[in-house]
Amino acid sequence: MSSEIDISRRRIVRATALTALGSLPWGLLRSSATKLPFEGYFPSLRGGTAWLNSAALESNALRGRVVLIDFWTYSCINWRRSFPYVSAWAQKYRKHGLVVIGVHSPEFPFEADIDNVQWAVNAMRVDYAVAIDNDYAIWRAFNNQFWPAMYFTDVKGRIRHHQFGEGGYDQSEQVIQQLLGESGATGLDRGSVQVDASGPELAADWPGLQSDENYLGYERTQNFASRVETALNKPRTYAAPSVLKLNHWGLSGE
Repeated sequence: MSSEIDISRRRIVRATALTALGSLPWGLLRSSATKLPFEGYFPSLRGGTAWLNSAALESNALRGRVVLIDFWTYSCINWRRSFPYVSAWAQKYRKHGLVVIGVHSPEFPFEADIDNVQWAVNAMRVDYAVAIDNDYAIWRAFNNQFWPAMYFTDVKGRIRHHQFGEGGYDQSEQVIQQLLGESGATGLDRGSVQVDASGPELAADWPGLQSDENYLGYERTQNFASRVETALNKPRTYAAPSVLKLNHWGLSGE
């Protein structure tokens, strides 16, 4: 993981208010009455170190198409929960001209292994183009800071909307519909996709959560309660604590 990439982002990606359009009355989008803002131009994709499911794509060659760029990394639970929607949009709107590109920018070193990414693509049935962004060149070109992050571009290569973090799915789909409508696409189903998520892709029960996110690696963990001092990068035999306070954890054995 590059030290230049902010790895604290998962503490704020839960906030769906981080969208570009904030308090916009989203119902207006269905009638194409709302003018989406201009957020800059679609930057280059040339920094991708490899591509899966597609030959290398370039932003200039995608002019004339509505494009959804989805920044992800396969072990990110926040992205996993958004994936069913991205996948459903790719399938629903492909025939109308939508191009979905997943940009895989790894958070952890094991996620930079292309074989691991290929495994995840196969296991999750990701069927759209995936750029391997191990050098974070595309990440930096978009000035991105989050997993997941989605950027929506129109046929002129202009970024018209973004969504950082989970949620905002109806709004994002309405943006896709509006951009496709602007492109001249007809016969659009204006309804929202229905996903049947399960396992890691199932949305969290945000109102009922009682525990914060935690990591089990020693660099970022909190509330480790085993009585033996931790040993970094070498074996050690641990004893489980006799009592665990709420949200604490421990190890037992070697």
